[in-house]
Amino acid sequence: MQRYCRSAAPWSSINEMLLFVQALVNEVNGYGEKKLTVENIGCRLTELSRKEDCDVIHNLIMTIQDRYKKLQQCTLERGRMLEEVKKNAKQFNESWCLLVDWMAEVEQTLDTHKEIAVTHEEIKQQLTEQKEFQKLLRSKRPMYEATLKSGRTLHERAQTSHDRQHLENLLAELKDTWDTISGKSMERQHKLEEALLFSGRFTDALQALNDWLYRAEPQLAEDVPVGGDKDVVNNLIDKHKAFQKELGKRAGCIRTLKRSVRDLTRSSTADAHWLQEQMSELEGRWEAVCKLSVNKQDRLEAALQQAEKFDGLVHSFMERLTEAERTLKYGVIPEEEEALLAFCKQHKESMSALQAQAVDLENIQCLGEEILASCHPDSIITLKSWLSVTKTRYEEVQTWARQQGHKIQTSLAALEAEKEDVQRLLDWISSAEEALNLREQEPLPETTEQNQELIDQHTVFMEELNKKFPEVENATKSCKHKSISKQQVSPRKRPLTSKPKSYILQPAVPVPLEHLDPQTPQLSQLVSQWQKLWLLAVARQNRLEQHQQTLKEMEEFANFDFNMWRKRYIQWISHLKSRILDVFRSVDRDQDGRITQKEFIDYVLASKFPTNSLEMNAVANIFDMNSDGGILAAATSFSYLFFDENQFIYILLNIMSAHYTILHTV
Repeated sequence: MQRYCRSAAPWSSINEMLLFVQALVNEVNGYGEKKLTVENIGCRLTELSRKEDCDVIHNLIMTIQDRYKKLQQCTLERGRMLEEVKKNAKQFNESWCLLVDWMAEVEQTLDTHKEIAVTHEEIKQQLTEQKEFQKLLRSKRPMYEATLKSGRTLHERAQTSHDRQHLENLLAELKDTWDTISGKSMERQHKLEEALLFSGRFTDALQALNDWLYRAEPQLAEDVPVGGDKDVVNNLIDKHKAFQKELGKRAGCIRTLKRSVRDLTRSSTADAHWLQEQMSELEGRWEAVCKLSVNKQDRLEAALQQAEKFDGLVHSFMERLTEAERTLKYGVIPEEEEALLAFCKQHKESMSALQAQAVDLENIQCLGEEILASCHPDSIITLKSWLSVTKTRYEEVQTWARQQGHKIQTSLAALEAEKEDVQRLLDWISSAEEALNLREQEPLPETTEQNQELIDQHTVFMEELNKKFPEVENATKSCKHKSISKQQVSPRKRPLTSKPKSYILQPAVPVPLEHLDPQTPQLSQLVSQWQKLWLLAVARQNRLEQHQQTLKEMEEFANFDFNMWRKRYIQWISHLKSRILDVFRSVDRDQDGRITQKEFIDYVLASKFPTNSLEMNAVANIFDMNSDGGILAAATSFSYLFFDENQFIYILLNIMSAHYTILHTV
């Protein structure tokens, strides 16, 4: 065991852990550059992203920074803790080795001591040497007690059963060796005192016993403090047990001395009176010391109960505070309402438990002050430190609890404000939808001026709707985003129909907020109601503009001139560098020389020629010579485009007789 301690076995594993932690610290520091790279990329992304995406990116960056900072703190704290443990373990190991080596030499010396002398002078010389050794042994006791205390502290902090068992073995060996040395030393002193007594020098024997009782009596006095922490009280109990053993062994000397004095007084009367007085004084002091010893044992047992109670209260109190601090300091406040309310309830329970711990703190303070009133000097600093630590830790946890409570109340207030904003938006949407429905029930006007007034009125409404959209986005920023598959086309990349730009409402998405996945009924209602209002508004805008276009076409059709239309078409087709016959043959897909009115109208409208359905219907009616829903064959229709009416009739008769027939509507 001694060789094992000299090889630094107790802290070699700590060195390995320190190397591991140092490597971990280096690895964490190495990730600092990657963290900076991620932060820079996130900053660039925020410059190119939408507002809601910027918030998500910012939250992710903050999360990375917080977790990295906590990781650095944890590794540094772990390193400092291991350094402290290594220092304490090394100090314990060195002290243990020094004491065990010294006690091994002392034990060997005690075992090889020469026999008890016979002559009075030699016995006194040996007794003097023994007293010097006792003084040396007492001088080593503080080091012995400090080593025991250090070992017990390491034992309490040990996390594995192997380490705890190893420390228990070391402490047991140290204590057994010390007790063995102390026992052998006391035994030799008793033998020397008995030898001195039997040598016939009763005066020296009486004086030696009186001196020992005189030294022991002040240590047993009622006013000697015996209170303190558990370690100090246990050390005092160990000392008192050793004293009681010594007291028990000296009882034989007292009995022998009494018997010798009684025999001397019977045979000689010269010093009988003086010897009886000395013996009476010795017996009185002996009985007083025995009584004080019993009283001190009782006081030590009571002090140990107090110390154990104080130790249990303090450790239980600190464990509960540590658990509460872990919840209060590192607990993440949720954002969802249901989870936030549950977290608030849990916080109230924690606050109630913390308030209950105030009673435990008061009990600790009262018991600590009571122990300090009769505290051993070696324990004053320790007790005051525990009293200060418990109070400070409680105030720290209480501060964390208040801060978290403030954060929870802030979150609840923000949540309530968001709910009020959502409700205000819902009320506005409901009013806007009602007003829009009332306008929809009104018949559309028959003049462009009146219809334009409705368009202007609806444009103002659309502007108000656009102004409200950022508020809706802000109210729904807490919503999660739907997952979009790779095959799904992004709304911003969907092809748009060729409509006038005035038909498109900004922002240009098919359905606003369709990417959101609301988690609360109120937000779901807001999103659905806003989408409904949006679509109704766009539909009314399209309807009004289409009606306006129809009214304009009707006004233009009132002055329709087929000749003007024909000239425009001939000019337009000439710009295309196409022959009319080829163009119209493309309409006649079955090549039977006949086309319908619908085919004719659809083709011209689809060709992007600047005309409208009213004009085309009029043109088709002109071409429908039989008024049966069909138009003439393609060549006849072409002639209508190039000649006036008389010329057309002449050419028509020639063409009809040659090749073509009149088409009847199918």
